[in-house]
Amino acid sequence: MPTALTLSGSIRQASYNRMLQDHMDRKLQAAGVCVNSIDLADFAMPIFNEDLEAEQTPDAAGRLAELWRSHDIVFIATPEYNGGVPPLLVNAITWISRQRPSPFRNAVFGIGGVSSGKYGTIFSLSHLRESLTKVGALVVPTLLGIGPAAEAFDANGDFIEPAIVRKIDQMVHELTHFSRG
Repeated sequence: MPTALTLSGSIRQASYNRMLQDHMDRKLQAAGVCVNSIDLADFAMPIFNEDLEAEQTPDAAGRLAELWRSHDIVFIATPEYNGGVPPLLVNAITWISRQRPSPFRNAVFGIGGVSSGKYGTIFSLSHLRESLTKVGALVVPTLLGIGPAAEAFDANGDFIEPAIVRKIDQMVHELTHFSRG
């Protein structure tokens, strides 16, 4: 059975991106995937600094990198901060990118995000795709840029707009059918 690791670049309570992560968990499970849903708050790491790295890499960075290595699929839900990737996610990716062997060369990655604006994290997702690709990740073509957030979900945490539902189904198909070879 394929395995998936899901996470959100937001640790805020009632985060729309955590809702997207939960939704993707359900969709991936329905597709026959064993899902491991994590919270980045459980992986405390200082702001990346090569001086700190020389002294001692945080244990959380090694644990997180091992999780990324040990799954077939990684799905990241991310908010957008000032048109870019939030610092929490940038820091986590930076720390784990320094781990060997590379935690980016096994899984197939999916990325999506929810924001209050009508562009739905599309700028953040563009930056995230570029960063992940540069470290060797295979990111599926479909991007889930969803907004405005206040109008996106129903009372059950499912998406209202049929086009978003189709894009999510397309991403689940890509994540379960693409392969690193």
